[in-house]
Amino acid sequence: MSRTSKDTELARRLSRRNILGVAAGATAATIIGTATAQAAAAQGPAKGPGHGQDHGHGHGKGKPVLPPGRLGIQLYSLRDKISTLGFAPVFAELEKYGYDEIELAGYTQGSAGPITLAQLKRLAKDHGLNPIGSHVGYYDDNNPGAYTFAQNLEKVLDDAQALGLKHIGTASGPFRYGSTVDGWKRAADDFNTYGAAARKRGMKFYQHNHAEEFSFATDKPNVRLYDVLLAETDPDLVYLEMDIYWAYCAQFRFSKRVDGTRAPLDPLKYVLKYPNRYPLFHVKDGVRDETTRDGYRMTDVGDGDIDYKTFLSKVTSRTHHGRTYHHWQAEHDNPVESLAFARKSSEHLHSLRTGRCGD
Repeated sequence: MSRTSKDTELARRLSRRNILGVAAGATAATIIGTATAQAAAAQGPAKGPGHGQDHGHGHGKGKPVLPPGRLGIQLYSLRDKISTLGFAPVFAELEKYGYDEIELAGYTQGSAGPITLAQLKRLAKDHGLNPIGSHVGYYDDNNPGAYTFAQNLEKVLDDAQALGLKHIGTASGPFRYGSTVDGWKRAADDFNTYGAAARKRGMKFYQHNHAEEFSFATDKPNVRLYDVLLAETDPDLVYLEMDIYWAYCAQFRFSKRVDGTRAPLDPLKYVLKYPNRYPLFHVKDGVRDETTRDGYRMTDVGDGDIDYKTFLSKVTSRTHHGRTYHHWQAEHDNPVESLAFARKSSEHLHSLRTGRCGD
């Protein structure tokens, strides 16, 4: 579909005032338009996907690095807009920016009013957005009514199934039973249980990492906890969503053991060794800063020092069905302007091209 025809179709959809009662009404459209215009003015002329600024990450005339139909965004990055404007205006913007997928982080829209799962699923479809996954808590052992895998597994899976999700996971670390090897084996057993239940419904259970998953066991300081998780979970039941930013922060923090001996950590090598375990990724950028705890300061995708051209190129070219199996979700935990972040991320990732070295 051409950009012109897509904009025409978007305008037609936005004219439908009956979409959930909140679909791009005049007030929301004005707020969205003002916010986007202000952000665009601050950053220079806007460009469509495929024409982003050159941040030194390999833009050119080669093959697009980003596989078609595989760009998503973690909606946690847009929680401020969703909680005030609702899903409909936000989805309209994401459609314009060229996104294909969304990863959910809650199913409510704050002051915009109630929304059912069926309405949310339909709204995403109306804007050409495929709900690919969702983050849910792992456990809350002090609250039996908690909306978590441990406390209410069937309800979590019921909702995921109602939304048509292919993946359902958690961003909680496997620290429920502590940071020992046996503690992580117990957490792995939990994950295997959730994975088996999800598989029965045609979904994949996954865990999203932060940096601490790559730290070392307190009882066996030569053992990396992430390796315990990989070894103790069934690869047919438990999958992983690598947050690339946090993995590189872990590389900075945990490439030496407590006794100072070297323990090399390369996030890309994990993926290339276990490609089928990584259907999902978080594309999050950071400016290198060794004065900070994590070694990076989070920034908009394309403004940092993480080489996404190389990372995406190698994953998609060196893994089985690499351009159709993996899904890439842009994310920023606390963007300065969330819609501007979403637009810039799409522009940058669509603009990446392969280089002469065959990446």
